[in-house]
Amino acid sequence: MKYIIEDVKDFNPDHIFDCGQCFRWEKQEDGSYIGPARGKVAKIYMEGSDAVIENCSQDEYDTLWCDYLDMNTDYGSIKQWLSSHDNVIGKASDYGYGIRILRQDFWEAVVSFIISQNNNIPRIKGCIESICKNFGHPLGEHFGREYYSIPAPEVMAELTVEDLSGAKLGYRAAYLIETAKQMLKEGGPEAVKEQLLKAEDPIAELQRFTGIGPKVASCISLFGLGRMDAFPIDVWMKRVMNQLYGIEEKDVKSMQDYAKEHFGEHGGIAQQYLFYYIRSL
Repeated sequence: MKYIIEDVKDFNPDHIFDCGQCFRWEKQEDGSYIGPARGKVAKIYMEGSDAVIENCSQDEYDTLWCDYLDMNTDYGSIKQWLSSHDNVIGKASDYGYGIRILRQDFWEAVVSFIISQNNNIPRIKGCIESICKNFGHPLGEHFGREYYSIPAPEVMAELTVEDLSGAKLGYRAAYLIETAKQMLKEGGPEAVKEQLLKAEDPIAELQRFTGIGPKVASCISLFGLGRMDAFPIDVWMKRVMNQLYGIEEKDVKSMQDYAKEHFGEHGGIAQQYLFYYIRSL
């Protein structure tokens, strides 16, 4: 069972799944990517100019994958607009032409980016895989292996730091447990998400939760709330803004101001183009 998006534009699985926005999609020997999202598991790859999604019906594409892959957004127009405002972003968007911002589950984004702080991508993936396998809900066997969901907040809140020791989360284990408890007290992640979607400054609001600082809050806002104006700044982005724009690495405020002025409501998309581009350099 598979769904084909014919003659797809501005779409490249390598760019989408290897730009630092997600941690559960794995590249296969044949170049495809397999991963879970919203309780489903799919394989995604290109055949010529067509994108193919295996383990996906027409209905599942319409109700899940179309939104998750952000297929209704015109990235061609966004790249054109960004390039007209900034020469550097023009080169970056040409290099990462196929990036799309995945519309990830809010709670998964919270867990993933708490784990991501002061961490590298291989270790982040290993930590997430460990907690999913040990405490997540089974999603069944797909493409020759078992998949599991992100542990529900109700499960996470009942765990101890010792329970999570096998995942090698370090100090992040306590952050996950406490944040799960905090969100449950406020009605659960979906209730928190609804509040944040109405908030004037969701990045500031997210920092009420344990272990969520400015960078993690920006990532959650972008990838978990779909706030495309969020512009996360980590070590890589400090290098980007220094090497490509001449802004001092410690001057985060000037970086944020530059992004707001030049990238505006598309700051998060610009950030992903720049992040992918600088790693290639």
